[in-house]
Amino acid sequence: MAVRGHRFDPTILREYDIRGVVGRTLTPSDALALGRTLGTIAAAGSGRVAVVGFDGRMSSTVLEEELCRGIASCGLFVLRIGLVPTPCLYFTAKMLNAELGVMITGSHNPPEYNGFKMVVGGKPFFGDDIKRLRDLAGRGVWARAEGGVVEVDAMSAYVARLLVDYHSKRALRVGWDAGNGAAGPALLRLARRLRGEHLLLNETVDGSFPNHHPDPTVAENLEQLRQLVIDEKLDLGIAFDGDGDRIGVIDDEGEIIWGDQLLAILAGEVLKRHPGAPVLADVKASQVLFDEIERLGGKPIMCPTGHSIIKSMMAVHNAPLAGEMSGHIFLGDRYYGYDDALYAAVRLINHLAESQHKLSDLRKALPQVVNTPEVRIDVPEERKFDIVQEVKTRLAATDANVNDIDGVRVKVAEGWWLLRASNTQNALVVRCESHDQAGLKALKKMVSDQLSKSGVDGGSVKGLAA
Repeated sequence: MAVRGHRFDPTILREYDIRGVVGRTLTPSDALALGRTLGTIAAAGSGRVAVVGFDGRMSSTVLEEELCRGIASCGLFVLRIGLVPTPCLYFTAKMLNAELGVMITGSHNPPEYNGFKMVVGGKPFFGDDIKRLRDLAGRGVWARAEGGVVEVDAMSAYVARLLVDYHSKRALRVGWDAGNGAAGPALLRLARRLRGEHLLLNETVDGSFPNHHPDPTVAENLEQLRQLVIDEKLDLGIAFDGDGDRIGVIDDEGEIIWGDQLLAILAGEVLKRHPGAPVLADVKASQVLFDEIERLGGKPIMCPTGHSIIKSMMAVHNAPLAGEMSGHIFLGDRYYGYDDALYAAVRLINHLAESQHKLSDLRKALPQVVNTPEVRIDVPEERKFDIVQEVKTRLAATDANVNDIDGVRVKVAEGWWLLRASNTQNALVVRCESHDQAGLKALKKMVSDQLSKSGVDGGSVKGLAA
């Protein structure tokens, strides 16, 4: 009888992971086929160990069960580490030199979403790898051998490692918001072992996210934490996304420390140990960050957005630090170069405690500009990349100064603006930055005009409206 392959819904195969709506575009049969296909790819490698973890979404346990079954059917031994933050999965796979690591997670997406983040042979699995996975699954030629599945505790070792680089004797008062996501259990263990006073919010895992959406790049999702910091007069507040690989920070004055500002603050510490080293940031980051890296003696490198892309570029450049506006912070200095929001939090607390400064002082020391946050504009999935290409084509016919490594980042006299397609949501992402409000208004109009030419009413979008 002919072997039947598996066809994934094409919308779930993203640039650097797999993500879809459970029951509509993503099903348990997809998880089984993914396990068989990844298991086949991993079986051709040098190891036979796979590590699998999952986040707190309602659908995660069912998907995990089928994924593990598929991997084991290819002859691999699957270590199920249970409900953990994504960086715990990365840590475990690295420490065990596992051939395959898979995290079932919808990250910061709404509750009905779920997906998979993958590591094969110790490297991020993305881009052309995912296209190859699609083709292999379609052919259905899967390895068949006897493997096994065993449950193990990885959290204890992970939390112990988080604390290795925490050594300040100055105690801080910190607020934490786990967002009812997978970081909660690790945070409970971590906070008990840090000096100072620690107040926790939403540490109970709940895949419906009843208190607020777990995306720390959106100001309204940080409001509960901001209020805690103000009311209790805390030194800072720290928030996580749904799977604990993205960080949000509130300073002692209740102001948000955005991802690029956090990277600039951490760069001051890291570049003292690595003078002249490259520091990577994505195209959404402020020009202030790139200028600050250069001022500190580092080498700023602008990268496309995407955690897998940046991890790969870090290895190429041997960079000790990288980050994204979205709150992914990658520390190669003293750590392993993957995005770990809990570890970034520990390093920030340690740096702040040793600096004897307030976090607001460190924020204010950076050059002040005016900018938009990440403005997301919902568009049909099938249109988002076409819209960016249409804008790029129109700009190519002008003398505009355009960086097109990821969407279009346009530099003009008033500052710069960015338009790119989200790789994780059916949305366009816009960001504008200028030295004053008049310049910012002009930049917003430039973006809105371009969007209008592609049939998108950008002028009515919160964050772009004049």
